[in-house]
Amino acid sequence: MSSSAEKYLKPDVIRNVARLDLRAKFIVEGFLSGLHASPFQGFSVEFSEHKRYAHGDDPKDIDWLVYAKTDRYYVKKYQAETNITGYLLIDLSESMAYTYRQELTKFEYSICLAAALAYMMVHQQDPVGLITFDQKIQASLPAKSKRSQLANILAVLAKTKPTGPTEIAKNLQKFAAMVKTKSLVMLFSDLLTDSKPVIDAIRMLRYAGHDVIIFHVLDEAEVHFPFTGMCDLRDPESDQKMLVDAAGIRKEYLDALHEMRETYKKSCRTVGADFVELDTSMRFDTALVEYLSQRQARF
Repeated sequence: MSSSAEKYLKPDVIRNVARLDLRAKFIVEGFLSGLHASPFQGFSVEFSEHKRYAHGDDPKDIDWLVYAKTDRYYVKKYQAETNITGYLLIDLSESMAYTYRQELTKFEYSICLAAALAYMMVHQQDPVGLITFDQKIQASLPAKSKRSQLANILAVLAKTKPTGPTEIAKNLQKFAAMVKTKSLVMLFSDLLTDSKPVIDAIRMLRYAGHDVIIFHVLDEAEVHFPFTGMCDLRDPESDQKMLVDAAGIRKEYLDALHEMRETYKKSCRTVGADFVELDTSMRFDTALVEYLSQRQARF
């Protein structure tokens, strides 16, 4: 394992890389470096467009170079079998700009992950598109697999900022009306809104034939509530402020957060969607493994 490459999976390290294209490249290279020496070695082979040899496959298609490295039989997949269309959906809610003591805001963490996933998909020749939204869709790039698509996606992400209120459910419905190709839909959001309409929209996407991964991105402080004493808290979307005793509300807050995430996890599991809990202190490979797991399951 190359520790020099793998260090870029850490948010505090990637923060020192200014350009988003390099962030994406370094995250993916660090991820693959780690996979080669991990229990997920099969995913690194999957990334190279191979699949495990199975009864009925033609033995002449066995890749003997891969066999020499892994001591397992893999065959090269044909391109027609391996394409998966993906869409990255980025929530531009003002609350995504929050950070307490981490180097990256929730939004910056999300676009680093989205950029890395776009990098992976384009290099696998998978069509990938991008949707950014707040109360309405702000940017929409149809899914394409050309190398130039990566530059297009990165250009939009690099100039996008979280701005104000958001309408997650409404924009998921708009997306479903826009995109007729069955796709892998990857939503990046803190989900700080009423959960029922969002869950209904996720169910609708699944019924339309889309695969769905919800990347629930929270700030590390929102997950662990490290505050002490009297705290002045502000709702970034309503701008309401309140002075609270941190010790007095800690348990109530953490219980509410747990209940929220459990509601989403249970609802997603019921309809066959994936719900991935992330916070801004976590290494990026948690999300990348989830994406490759989804991808592998489709074939």
